[in-house]
Amino acid sequence: MPYTPILATLGYVLSPDQRRVLMVHRNARPGDQHLGKYNGLGGKLEAGEDALAGMRREIHEEAAIDCTRITLRGTIGWPGFGKGGEDWFAFVFLVTDFTGTPPGSNPEGTLEWVDVDRILELPLWEGDRHFVPLVFDGDPRPFHGVMPYRDGRMESWAFSR
Repeated sequence: MPYTPILATLGYVLSPDQRRVLMVHRNARPGDQHLGKYNGLGGKLEAGEDALAGMRREIHEEAAIDCTRITLRGTIGWPGFGKGGEDWFAFVFLVTDFTGTPPGSNPEGTLEWVDVDRILELPLWEGDRHFVPLVFDGDPRPFHGVMPYRDGRMESWAFSR
């Protein structure tokens, strides 16, 4: 059976001093699958949109900033991750330079600058604890992982570089 996931982007925006990252605390919409969790910025790709353009659009929509330096850090397949068991596949980016000033919130929740070394202390998706360190590890090689989910829980994690 062909793998036909929902294509998405996920981005982590570093502060100008490179010590903090902009996260969204998903606390604005009751019924949100991510309610209470912290996430990077991003969302679904639109038809005819490449991954980089989609990431730039999503970050602009969610944080009112424009990315001027952005790097693909990896890809992740999340079979079974969606609310209805849908498969997701994301392009994961690190933004190291931008213009503009993010607001304090967006329709999904509060935007917060968090110390990079404290991300894993936040309420995150269980699986984020496995791949988020790879986004910031300084290894120039992108990672490519797969993280199957079942009933809202991560089953396993594997990646290569």
